Amino acid sequence: MPRDAVPQPVRLSDYRPPDWLVDTVHLDVRLHPTATRILARLALRPNPEGREGSPIVLDGDELSLKSIALDGTPLAGSAYVTTAGTLTVLAPPQRALTLEIETVVDPSANTKLMGLYRSSGAYCTQCEAEGFRRITYFPDRPDVLAVYTTRIEAEREEAPVLLANGNPVESGAVEGTSRHYAIWHDPWPKPSYLFALVGGRLDRITDHFVTATGKKVELGIYVEPGKTERAGYAMDALKRSMRWDEEVFGCEYDLDVFNIVAVADFNMGAMENKGLNIFNDKYVLASPETATDADYANIEGIIAHEYFHNWTGNRITCRDWFQLCLKEGLTVFRDQEFSSDQRSRPVKRISDVRLLKGHQFPEDAGPLAHPVRPSTYREINNFYTATVYEKGAEVVRMLKTLLGEEGFRAGMDLYFDRHDGDAATVEDFLACFADANGIDLTQFALWYAQSGTPHLAVSGHWDAQARTYRLDVVQTLPPTPGQPEKQPMVIPLALGLVGPDGNDLPMRLDDGTNAERGVLLVTRPRQSFVFRDVAERPVASLNRGFSAPVKLTSDLTTQDLVFLARHDADPFNRFDAAQTIALAHLVEATAARRTGRDLPSPAALVEALGATLSDATLDPAFIAQALSVPSESDVAREIADDVDPDAIHDARQALRRALSAALRPALEGAYDRHAPTGAYAPDAASAGRRALRNACLDLLAAGGTAPGLARALAHFRDADNMTDRFLALSVLAHNAPDAREEALAAFYERFRDDPLVVDKWLALQAQIAEPGTLERVRGLTGHPAFSWGNPNRVRSLVGSFAGANQTQFNRADGAGHDFVADAVLELDGRNPQVAARLLAAFKSWRSLEPGRRASAERALRRVAAKPGLSPDVGDIVSRSLEPA
Repeated sequence: MPRDAVPQPVRLSDYRPPDWLVDTVHLDVRLHPTATRILARLALRPNPEGREGSPIVLDGDELSLKSIALDGTPLAGSAYVTTAGTLTVLAPPQRALTLEIETVVDPSANTKLMGLYRSSGAYCTQCEAEGFRRITYFPDRPDVLAVYTTRIEAEREEAPVLLANGNPVESGAVEGTSRHYAIWHDPWPKPSYLFALVGGRLDRITDHFVTATGKKVELGIYVEPGKTERAGYAMDALKRSMRWDEEVFGCEYDLDVFNIVAVADFNMGAMENKGLNIFNDKYVLASPETATDADYANIEGIIAHEYFHNWTGNRITCRDWFQLCLKEGLTVFRDQEFSSDQRSRPVKRISDVRLLKGHQFPEDAGPLAHPVRPSTYREINNFYTATVYEKGAEVVRMLKTLLGEEGFRAGMDLYFDRHDGDAATVEDFLACFADANGIDLTQFALWYAQSGTPHLAVSGHWDAQARTYRLDVVQTLPPTPGQPEKQPMVIPLALGLVGPDGNDLPMRLDDGTNAERGVLLVTRPRQSFVFRDVAERPVASLNRGFSAPVKLTSDLTTQDLVFLARHDADPFNRFDAAQTIALAHLVEATAARRTGRDLPSPAALVEALGATLSDATLDPAFIAQALSVPSESDVAREIADDVDPDAIHDARQALRRALSAALRPALEGAYDRHAPTGAYAPDAASAGRRALRNACLDLLAAGGTAPGLARALAHFRDADNMTDRFLALSVLAHNAPDAREEALAAFYERFRDDPLVVDKWLALQAQIAEPGTLERVRGLTGHPAFSWGNPNRVRSLVGSFAGANQTQFNRADGAGHDFVADAVLELDGRNPQVAARLLAAFKSWRSLEPGRRASAERALRRVAAKPGLSPDVGDIVSRSLEPA
C-alpha cells in the first residue's frame, strides 16, 4: 500500500510532559454557517517539567489562521511557522504570557463531524479525541488542563439556544444587530477534548436534582423541535444515575446545571463533555410506539455512562490517549453496575458477556488485537474498541472480585481523593488499590499490557477413598500481533462444587483453609487445587459470573452440563451450561454439514431448555436469554479456523427447527401465559415478560410451520408497542418470504417520517441471510431514507450487513467483501471514522476457509492500494494485512 497511507506510530514509551501549560482559555465564537470566527485567548506558562526554552507548538487541522498576537502585540510572520498540523511560535519569552489566535472554520463543510459542524441546521462540536484542533490552535492533548470561559454569538433566528460547558454567566442581545450572545464559565480545569458548544433551534425539557449535600442542580435535555415528549425517559434515567453515583461511589455532581443535547448526525453514541453531554439522538429519544425495550435499556445505560464520566474521565482524566481504558473501561464497569442494580443483575451479566464474546473475543483473536492499554497506536480514533471498553470493564470487575466489596470501594475512594484534578495513568489507578488494601498488583497489571484472550483448561478428579476433589488448571496465552510470548496472568476463578442434590458443597482446601468468597487465584501456567471432605462426586461450576474474561474448556460431560443447566445456583453458569451444550452441538453439526454426515441429536439441549422453560421460579428475562441459540458469529469463533459461514448458518437453522418442534407445547404455553395484561411500560419486569414471549414466538416461527407463522402475523398486526411489532417483523423477514415484503412495506409506511425507526427497518433488511440480500442492500443505498452523510443510516444498513450477516458479507463469490470495501472507499473522504469502523468488519478474515479468505484479502488490498487514504482507514487496513 502507499507509504503515506500508513500513519506513523505513536509510542507510550515516547511520552514526555508538555513544554507549555495553559491555565485559562477564553473563547469568543461567532457562529456562521460557512465562516465561523473563533478568537481564542490562551494564558500559557512554561511547564517546570518540560524542556527549558522550548517553542510553543500548537495543534491545528483544516484551520484558516487570520491573526496571532502575543501579549496584545501582533506577531510578525517570521515569529511563527504553520504546517498542515501545527502552529509554532518560534522563540517565545520563557514566562507566563497570553496568546491570542483568530481562526475561521466552515461548519457546513465539516463532513468528518469532528470539531465544529452543523447537524440538521444546528451547530455542534465533537472534540474527542483530537477535534478541538479543528476549532482553534491548541496543545490538543489530555494532560493540558485549563479553565474555560466561552462566549457564543449567533443570529437569534438561526440559533436561539446557545450552550457551552459549565455554568451560564450572562446572555443578551448584541446591540444594533439581530444577533445575541451567551457566556458560559466552567470552573473545573479540563482537557480540550471535553470542550463543547451547541447552537441552534432546539426544544427542551427541564427538571432539577438535589444532591446529597442539598445543592439544587438544574437539568435540561435539548432535542429537535417537536420531540420533547420522547425525552422523558432519558431525564428519569439521568436523575437515577445521579442518585446512584452518590450512594454507591460517593460521587456528587459539581456544577449548577447539567445539560444534554441530542443530535441526529453524530459519529459516536454520546460524549461526556463537562456539564454539556452531546448524544446521538437514538440514545435519548424513546416512546412505546418508536423504541424497543432494548432501546430503553440502552438509553438508561448510556445516559448513566456519560454522567458517570463526570468523575471517571472529567474530574480525573487521562494523562495521554494510551490511558483511554482508565476512563472508558472503568466507566463501562460503573454503568454495568448501575444497570444491574436498576434491572436484573444476572440478565445484565449475561448480556454484557455476550457482547464481550461477540465483539471483543474476535478482536483479541484477529489482526486488530491490542492490549487494554496499548503501547503504540497510529490513529487514536481506531482504539475506541471493545478491548478498551468491554475488556477494560472486565479488568476492573476482576479487581473487585479479588479485593471484595469493601476493598474495592476503599481503592476507588483513594483514587478519587488522590487524583481529583489530575491527568492520571493506569499505574496511578492500580497504586490506589494496592495502597488501600496492602496488596501487590504487579502481576495483575499484565491484564493492561498483554493482548489476547487467556485460555484455561480445567479438569476435575474425585478420589472417593480419600474424599478429595482435585482441580487441575492449565493457563495458556495464545500469541497475538507483537506479543508472541507472554507471562502468566492473575485469573480470579470463581467456582462452586455442586453436589448430587443440586446444592453447593462446602469448599475446604487441602491446607485447611476455605476458598474465600468461592474464588481461586490462578497465577501460574499449571496449578492444582485440592478440596477435602468431598464425600460424593461434585460437578464443578467454573468461572461463575464470568469472573474472568477467559476462554475456558473443561472435562465436564454433556450430562454434567445438563445438570448445571438445571441446578446451578449461579445464574450465569446455569445459562452458560446450556450455551456450551448448544455450541458443541453446532460445531459438530457444522462439520457434519460440510462432510455430508448425519446431524447430531440435540436431545441434551432440548432437555436443558425444557427444564428451564418449566421452572416457574426463574425470571422470564433469564429464560428468554437461555432460549437464544448461539449466534453464527459465536459458532465461527468457537471453530476459529477454516470457517464456512454457509455451513454454520445451515446448522443453526436446523437446530432452531429441531428445538421448535421438540419444545412446541412448552413454547406455546409460555407464549400464552405472558400475553400483555395492560398498557406498555418499559420497566424491567414488564420487559422481561415481553422478552420471554417474543423469544418463544421466535422459536415457534423458526420451524416454518403454518401455526407458528400465523402467530407471528397476528403478533405483528396486534402489537401496540415497538418491541412486539419489530420482533414480529423480524420473525417474518427471516422466516416467511411470502409475508415479508408486505410487512416491511407496511412498517415503512407507518414510520417513514421517523429516522430512528427507519434505521431499524434498514438494519433488518441488511441481516436477511439470503442470496438476494446484497442486491437489496445495494438498492437501499439509493432509497430516499438513506444518506451516506448520516452515520446512523450507514451503520444501520452497511454496518449491519457487514457485522450481522455472516453468510452474505462472506459470500463465496466475494461480492459481499467487495461491496463493503467499496462503501469504505466511498466514505473515507467524507467521514474517515465511520469508514474505518466499517472496515473493522474484516477483523476475522484470516479464520475463513481458503476461498473466502482470499476474497477478503483481495478486498483489503484494493482498499490499501487507494491513494490518499485517511489515517483512520490506512491504520486499520495496514494492521489487517500485517503478517499473522
